[in-house]
Amino acid sequence: MKSVVEFTLNGEGRAVLCEPRQTLLEILREEIRLTGTKEGCSNGNCGACNVLLDGVLVNSCLILAVEVQGRSIVTVEGLARPDGTLHPLQQAFLDHAALQCGVCTPGFLLSAKALLDEKPNPTETEVRYWLAGNLCRCTGYDKIVRAVLDVARSSAPSTPTR
Repeated sequence: MKSVVEFTLNGEGRAVLCEPRQTLLEILREEIRLTGTKEGCSNGNCGACNVLLDGVLVNSCLILAVEVQGRSIVTVEGLARPDGTLHPLQQAFLDHAALQCGVCTPGFLLSAKALLDEKPNPTETEVRYWLAGNLCRCTGYDKIVRAVLDVARSSAPSTPTR
């Protein structure tokens, strides 16, 4: 029996009709047609499907769509500003060439955003630890880590010098 689920997606109210067994990932990709969230493993091990649910990083392949009733979701499509200006993390990934095929990139971007929201000035070790739940088969992780650290440094408040 299908249910109507209402939630906020990237700042806009949405309502979808879904089966109780459908995941948030399936709804995002198949019903809403936001394909930035990728399906990698379907068991929560790769991070390609990461989204922010009420500001918390989750694997959308492990969340049932009916569980998002009344909640707020941010996908990679919601990172850029409405005028198309890229989020600083998206720009840093481009500047640092921190992507190749792109399948894992949306998950890395959402993971990095969640990290910087929680800890605006992380150490390299903290970035690497935080991103450990994201798997990439194409790149080394160094460029991704450098991109995240660059955004953290550029948005850190400057300390006055004497």
